Amino acid sequence: MGQTLDETDMDSEPETEPDPLGDTTLGLWAVVFAGGIGTRFWPLSTARRPKQVLALVNERPLIADTVLRLSPLIPPERVLVVTSADIVDTLHDVIPEVPRTNMLVEPRPLGTAAALAWGATEVAKRAGDNTVFVALHADLAVASPNTFRQTIRRAAVIATTESVLVTIGARPTRCETGFGYLQPGAPIDPLVSRAEGGACRVEYFVEKPAAVLADTLIERGALWNSGIFVWRAKVVLEELEAHARELVHGLPLLAAGALDAFADAVTSVSIDRGLLERSANVVVLPGDFGWDDVGTWAALRRVRELDDTGNGVMGPVHCVDASGNVIHADGQCIVVYGISGMLVVSVNGITFVTTLDRASDLGPLLNALPGSLRFNPGQPS
Repeated sequence: MGQTLDETDMDSEPETEPDPLGDTTLGLWAVVFAGGIGTRFWPLSTARRPKQVLALVNERPLIADTVLRLSPLIPPERVLVVTSADIVDTLHDVIPEVPRTNMLVEPRPLGTAAALAWGATEVAKRAGDNTVFVALHADLAVASPNTFRQTIRRAAVIATTESVLVTIGARPTRCETGFGYLQPGAPIDPLVSRAEGGACRVEYFVEKPAAVLADTLIERGALWNSGIFVWRAKVVLEELEAHARELVHGLPLLAAGALDAFADAVTSVSIDRGLLERSANVVVLPGDFGWDDVGTWAALRRVRELDDTGNGVMGPVHCVDASGNVIHADGQCIVVYGISGMLVVSVNGITFVTTLDRASDLGPLLNALPGSLRFNPGQPS
């Protein structure tokens, strides 16, 4: 995007959002998925310092940015965070405004569909099964938080009045094979066309298509799946029961409060595969708020503020005759000279250098490293 995503810089318009929606969103909740350590951001991300607590886009940790972005539409006391036991304390340290009882600790990694079922069940238990909530990941970048909240409000109206699964769709800016694509169909409101930003029925959903298919989908007007969903607790639980066969034997156990038994009974599946690909009840609402996924080091060139030659830097960095790089200095100064398209990371006494293209898949690298270096970079191996 070539611009900072700091709310104080990019979103300085007054917090006076017009309120044509009345009281519709007064009780809106959020479920944030924040599991895993984020190995694609090695060596910065480790078991002791998971991706969600890293300041990758601006000076705030990703999870703190997510909670702040929801406010004041959804205050911290109505935010539930689904995470794992090994990182829950680290996460809560950077979002102390979220009550500790709102940190939902998985008995084991459940997959996002099961995590969604648990979050929806908790929302229903605490606020009623017709309560509308936002479900989203903790690693999303947003250029305009005000527009983001306005879009959530619009989606909440739809979710309140229609028994549908509302997804927020982002307009593609490139051929991207790592995202899901939503093909809009007929508008749900005949008076508001798709061209005018109206919500549409989803004709089909394609998860992570090959490049040729992605190009075709973009030509047909498909939208990226942003991983931001708005729905009523009751509606999403019914849809999961109808379509997510991996969860069907566990949902009665979850409803009875038997979380460990639920975890033993379900099979891991994503929301995309388990629900969006199977349900005919999905609606997409376009969202033009500068969305991107903070999924790999290469993504930081799109979401960080860039210097005059297109470098996305963080920390004490000096670039000379260098362009199109991502450089992250965690303490020690980095000087780069005469390079382009590179990733340079310095943290805990280790320096990691590769191309941005290779940085998208660090699996082969991590598999080749000794365990002590892989999991504790900077420590003796």
